[in-house]
Amino acid sequence: MPYFTHPRSGFPGCQPSTDGHTQGMTLYATFPYDCPYLPSRTAVSAVYDPNVAVTSELYGELIRYGFRRSGYRLYRPHCPGCAACESLRIDAAGFRPSRAQRRTWRRNGDLTARIEPAGYREEHFRLYKRYQGGRHPGGEMDFEDPADYARACLESPVDTRLVTFRDGEGRLLAVAVTDFLSTGLSAMYTFFEPEASRRSLGTFAVLWQIQHARELGLPHVYLGYWIRESPKMAYKSWFRPAEVWTGSRWRALEPNEGA
Repeated sequence: MPYFTHPRSGFPGCQPSTDGHTQGMTLYATFPYDCPYLPSRTAVSAVYDPNVAVTSELYGELIRYGFRRSGYRLYRPHCPGCAACESLRIDAAGFRPSRAQRRTWRRNGDLTARIEPAGYREEHFRLYKRYQGGRHPGGEMDFEDPADYARACLESPVDTRLVTFRDGEGRLLAVAVTDFLSTGLSAMYTFFEPEASRRSLGTFAVLWQIQHARELGLPHVYLGYWIRESPKMAYKSWFRPAEVWTGSRWRALEPNEGA
């Protein structure tokens, strides 16, 4: 993320919270940078005060106001003249899978999920490289250096865990990097075996996170930012009911919106 320019207090859409986490906050604007999602557009992020230590409790509060985590920083888009990025969350208790999602769940019934502490494992990095090479070659997260992978996926000031999925032979098929917060689960990044495309492992990982949020009594699964014009993000609107952050409130997606 680009360096900061200057602090701004009280960005539009920052609502006071009962515990004061968002009241009177100081946000910093980044220098403009090329938008990674919409070509030819310039992006600016509002970053939560970097001098304040980020905790799971703080992030659990701010994610309810459209913030997202990148490493040790909490941010949200603040692009002049553009509001294409909308934070999207799934109602875990109210979620009803589609027919295709039910098929995906059954198709992966042989997989075993295990929750592990966040940390570097060579087996995970090899899978990550296969995933990037098969799905996003040359992309901004197609790292050659394990340290870059660790910095992007594993370094975290909050309760981040790795959910691993293995088949009956013990083969690692997917890893879902997940933040465990008091207000929900945040799906940070998922990578999987590209040769197992028939399994729809990305969809299955989200379905598992929704089910696990229910088991933990957590209200939501946060999928990050959804951009209507971006085909790569279309899948996020397939999980219903879902809500998007408007800058002042959460609004339910209409039945035919983005589907």
